Amino acid sequence: MVEHKIQHKNVLLLAYQSFGIVYGDLSTSPLYVYGSTFSGNLNRHQTEDAIFGAFSLIFWTLTLLPLFKYVIIMLSADDNDEGGRFALYSLLCKHAKFSLLPNHQAADEEISTYHNSGYSNRSTPSSPFKRFIEKHKWTRTGLLLTVLFGACLSIGYGALMPPISVLSSIEGLQFQAERLHHGVVVAVACAVLVGLFALQHRGTYRVAFLFAPIVVVWLLSIAAIGIYNIIEWNPRIYQALSPYYVYKFFRDTGKDGWLSLGGILLCITGTGAIFADLGNFTAASIRVSFSCVVYPCLVLQYMGQAAFLSKNLSAISSSFYASIPDPVFWPVFVVATLAAIVASQAVISSTFSIVKQCRALGCFPRIKVVHKSRWIDGQVYIPEMNWILMILSVAVTVGFQKTTLMRNAYGIAYIADAFVTTCLMSLVIIFARCKNLILALGFLLFFGSIEILYLSSCCMKIPQGGWVPLVLSSVFMIVTYVWHYGARRKYLYDLQNKVSMKWILTLGPSLGIVRVPGIGLIYTELVTGVPAIFSHFVTNLPAIHQVVIFVCIKSVLVPHVSDKERYLIGRIGPKAYRMYRCIVRYGYKDVHKEDEDFENHLVMCIAEFIRLEAEGSGTMDGSVDGRMAVVRTSEKFGTRLVISECAGTEESSSSRSPATVTNGKSATLQKLQAMYEQESPQLSHRRHMQFKLPDTDRMDPHVKEELSEIVEAKHAGVAYIIGHSRVKARRNSSYSKKFIIDIAYSFLRKNCRAPIVTLTIPHISLIGVGMNYYV
Repeated sequence: MVEHKIQHKNVLLLAYQSFGIVYGDLSTSPLYVYGSTFSGNLNRHQTEDAIFGAFSLIFWTLTLLPLFKYVIIMLSADDNDEGGRFALYSLLCKHAKFSLLPNHQAADEEISTYHNSGYSNRSTPSSPFKRFIEKHKWTRTGLLLTVLFGACLSIGYGALMPPISVLSSIEGLQFQAERLHHGVVVAVACAVLVGLFALQHRGTYRVAFLFAPIVVVWLLSIAAIGIYNIIEWNPRIYQALSPYYVYKFFRDTGKDGWLSLGGILLCITGTGAIFADLGNFTAASIRVSFSCVVYPCLVLQYMGQAAFLSKNLSAISSSFYASIPDPVFWPVFVVATLAAIVASQAVISSTFSIVKQCRALGCFPRIKVVHKSRWIDGQVYIPEMNWILMILSVAVTVGFQKTTLMRNAYGIAYIADAFVTTCLMSLVIIFARCKNLILALGFLLFFGSIEILYLSSCCMKIPQGGWVPLVLSSVFMIVTYVWHYGARRKYLYDLQNKVSMKWILTLGPSLGIVRVPGIGLIYTELVTGVPAIFSHFVTNLPAIHQVVIFVCIKSVLVPHVSDKERYLIGRIGPKAYRMYRCIVRYGYKDVHKEDEDFENHLVMCIAEFIRLEAEGSGTMDGSVDGRMAVVRTSEKFGTRLVISECAGTEESSSSRSPATVTNGKSATLQKLQAMYEQESPQLSHRRHMQFKLPDTDRMDPHVKEELSEIVEAKHAGVAYIIGHSRVKARRNSSYSKKFIIDIAYSFLRKNCRAPIVTLTIPHISLIGVGMNYYV
């Protein structure tokens, strides 16, 4: 009984918190739905029956799409409690060979969250449809492009939603003061947008606790106003709940009614957040909050507006503010403005998350993703996208001036993305849920036909502002495809030009060069073999560190990878070579934290791997992929080395005993290095750890010798070796390939973040190696 009470309490708490994140956009739609619906040719049908029909359409649209499609059905299609189009794509790739990620490993499928979604796995007998998609690369490419197209549409309306919400709320000033010039309203809206984007880098952790109460107060306020208008103006409005009024609406309005669907559609914009933000909450909490609060409040508000408009047809253009009683106008205006800001903030944060997930799939140029420990869990900030969205939002506000054209653009972006989600969900029903084709077709035909009906109406408004999201999404689509194509070709070049192990073995333990004290971290995208950058480095500079670790940071098709399964460690060549491989795995929703103590953690993982290897693969705690092993953290983790934390760089340097640790550097060079480390802001937050072997005689002599050498190398210093590559198309390539690689991809590489920024590599420890790639 107590456990049930705790569970119910947690569900209610999460349901309350979801208001400020999930429903901001959806809850502000009453500001402009009726005005958009009757803004075109439907003006000549301003009758009570038309108002009743419009409300009936709104009611059934809210019921069928948000309630039935998302809340009842799609919340069950989670990927380890995560939602969104990337979660659907991840489910498809887990249960069929649809993935185009080139660095996939069998060990990735052993991650505990890989098959925890409760669905079947790849061992299920494959259907002809499944085999067809797996066999043809163009179908798998088409599936990825479909997912990316939906993501690009989301980025596009991430630039449209803040202007339309903020400007719609501030237009209440012009309603109250008719002499106020519209240019002043636009200027105020631009100022609010600039301030909103300018504060993004500070995070929302200080004011996030206000988001939920603002939206709750807003929902309750518009519900109360709706009830008042129903009682005051037209109690018969309840009759419009009958679908008969939908039929009557189209019968009386004809083509004009079909064209007005672009305005009706705005009542469900933002609905995608119900599924996309599933990872921050639970399906039960979202169902409770939507079904018990959001849905009834919105229905009451739309019903109240319809009741008011049925008796005040001349007020349709500003229906929301006109329907507010005078005594509560200003309080509602203030709450509406705050709710619009909250909704905009939620959409901006969601856009950052979408871009980060595209980057995780290798489909977006290198960007800096910022996440601070004090921020809300999962919240990220991307400087480049923030300023791009700000410029686009201000340009849309100034260019369109009024919300009518913005609404046309916003509607087509949302409904196209919703149709993409419906198509992906149909595939999930077949391949992940193992339901028959008829059920999937039923889902696609029922919800897809409704969305196509709305989409067809929106397409008629492409010349009237609807072209904006199509242009924006097309630009972002080109960027994602070009980057994915170029990065994949570069990876395949690396794969084909790997250094053969036979060549390395002929060099001997010294690799035919001088082995200097220290650890060399060679960053590569390869998960197997030795990259060409290694041979390029040693042939131009015949010296390498005494310990060499090939580091690969990769994304896997799971939302999150636990710290216990993040590191996949292996050995390259015989033990005497002191060459290791470390694959660091992240989920598509994981955040790379800047303050991670990567060097020290890597040393401890290598030490643990040596212990696992000495005990034999039969006792390894983790899955094995060839000579790779998952090093899991546990209570015993770290007992192979004794760790002590130093107060600073100078103290760390002075505390080292020259008798036990030799770093091969003179006192002058050590002092110079310490000075550089103190002046480097990238190293100021790093902890300085000192390692030493435990005092025990039970350790195997060979293990002790190898650990001693790693400790000495760590104390001597860590160098980061990374390639500065120039990618060019081969001379015999087609003109299209030359254009994509030599012009488009090269332009993106030159104008995006450098790898050292995205990987947070300290500049003073960096060694760059130039490489030419002819793909």
